[in-house]
Amino acid sequence: MFFSALLTIGCRTQSSRSQPSWTGTAPSCGVIEASCGPAENDDCCKSLLVPGGSFNRGYDGILYKEANHPATLSDFYLDKYEITVGRFRAFVNAGLGTQLSPPAEGSGAHQKVANSGWNSRWNVQLAADTAKLKAALRCDPIFGTWTDMPGSNESKPLECLDWYTAFAFCAWDGGRLPTYAEWNYAASGGSEQRYYPWSNPPSSEKIDDSYAVYCGGTCLPQLVGSKSPRGDAKWGQADLGGNAWEWTLDWSPTEYMMPCHDCAQVSEGSYRVFLGGSNNDIDSTLLSASRHVSVPEYHGVVGARCARAG
Repeated sequence: MFFSALLTIGCRTQSSRSQPSWTGTAPSCGVIEASCGPAENDDCCKSLLVPGGSFNRGYDGILYKEANHPATLSDFYLDKYEITVGRFRAFVNAGLGTQLSPPAEGSGAHQKVANSGWNSRWNVQLAADTAKLKAALRCDPIFGTWTDMPGSNESKPLECLDWYTAFAFCAWDGGRLPTYAEWNYAASGGSEQRYYPWSNPPSSEKIDDSYAVYCGGTCLPQLVGSKSPRGDAKWGQADLGGNAWEWTLDWSPTEYMMPCHDCAQVSEGSYRVFLGGSNNDIDSTLLSASRHVSVPEYHGVVGARCARAG
């Protein structure tokens, strides 16, 4: 894999059209057309209900066989699509995501996780100004998707996104970063413990380019939802495997938090958890149970998707 800063740790799909959607207003889609999904006509800000339940973190029964990290989650919403270039452009055009306009203290918090909101000590980790933010978003000439002017990439996943800026975006957009447990639960289909997010039956190891955007370094990011509905997860989320890595709220723990009821590792460490694999990866990185970490300052083929209160 091409990340120098990355560490590795350890079909029929339910249609999103039948899933309850978040009824709030996402500022990032206030001025852009519905342009996501395979027909490029779906709301890029659609957020779908993930009903709460219990499952085992980091487990699929095939490659990851330790079923001893249970977690119980409340209902939450998880965006159907990864943050797109077009949605992020609205954030940049508003002058946000910089040290001049940082998130408010405590914003973007998980309502059931104490001390999970924005910490003003992080302000210095944001770009100094909009010009420097745009420069950071151009981190890779091949796989990067940001362009300073709108173009053909508006409905592709934003990449080159560090953890702090991802957090700031989701807080502004009326949401938050998902916890590791929430993201893993959605990708696993909850107690189904799916091998891949689209696996049906859950133990199915079937994967090809009709399910996900991945190819070990020989293809570029594609429009979000381009593999829907075939590659969708149980509750309708697209691209939970492939296209772009996705940051989560958590610091990387040395051990799983126990017990876990709407838990997240918010005590500071060295690495943040990101999941899902990218266009530049091989199939094993797309597994629902696979967990990866990097320093939160990392700019690479990493993006995010936002979660919202249930």
